[in-house]
Amino acid sequence: MRMRAAVLLVAFVTLLVAGCDGGDEGREAAGRILFHSGREGNLDVYVMNADGSEQTPLTDNPADDFAPAWSPDGSRIAFTSMRDDNLEIYVMNADGSGQTRLTDNPAADLAPAWSPDGSRIAFESDRDGNLEIYVMRGDGSELTRLTDDPGADGSPAWSLDGLRIAFSSNRDGNAEIYVMSDDGTGQTRLTDNPAPDGAPVWSPDGSKIVFHTLREGNLDVYVMNADGSNQRRLTDNLAKDSSPVWSSDGSKVVFVSDRDGDDEIYIMDANGSGQTNLTSNPANDGWPAWSPGGPGG
Repeated sequence: MRMRAAVLLVAFVTLLVAGCDGGDEGREAAGRILFHSGREGNLDVYVMNADGSEQTPLTDNPADDFAPAWSPDGSRIAFTSMRDDNLEIYVMNADGSGQTRLTDNPAADLAPAWSPDGSRIAFESDRDGNLEIYVMRGDGSELTRLTDDPGADGSPAWSLDGLRIAFSSNRDGNAEIYVMSDDGTGQTRLTDNPAPDGAPVWSPDGSKIVFHTLREGNLDVYVMNADGSNQRRLTDNLAKDSSPVWSSDGSKVVFVSDRDGDDEIYIMDANGSGQTNLTSNPANDGWPAWSPGGPGG
């Protein structure tokens, strides 16, 4: 039941309100993809090479661990866990060691996203009665709310310069993509479509945002300029294509698709060509996150 609750909450948030040089460990992580998978009966965080090889679990807990995010230097991973009987943000080393809780609140805290300098983590929480975006230091201290709206705000994603955060909100009656400054000011809508738009992620050079949308009647991956112009479709499949993430050099996009009967992690070129299944497992795999370093490592 806890796994089902976690999956449903993540799916709801992602759809409706809704990616420097470290030490040796960070360099070793380059060119790898994090994801969560239910292949062992509950959700755990996994890592694999960018070609889909060496799929390895990083967490092994009876509760659900999901929605992983790399730190910018590749040395740490933030993730969401149900191991405390409610959704909390955890952090661990890139090899899965040192799993530590950062949030401790009866409300749901989830969808962590590191700032480019690794000093802060943005996330979504309903601790004030509805979903809002918060930010905290990398150790869980100095918690600050960035949004304060009766609508649901979630899916935060930092621009590479750390000055802006893209997010999803249904404050206008429909899920749209917004952008704001890193202090929460200047909240501006980028999309305006009757269908829900969600899960925005900036390109490494800051010029584009990839996202998913229901505007074609099923979930597809789209890309647009950072100012919301030139919105165009990258996937065109009757199945669900969602949760896109750029490689750190901007040449590739990983995403989730159920075109083979269950959720799998796919990869494609940034123009939508060369769509290839990476995971090919009977269980559901989701929430990809590409490590620093790009497809070549």
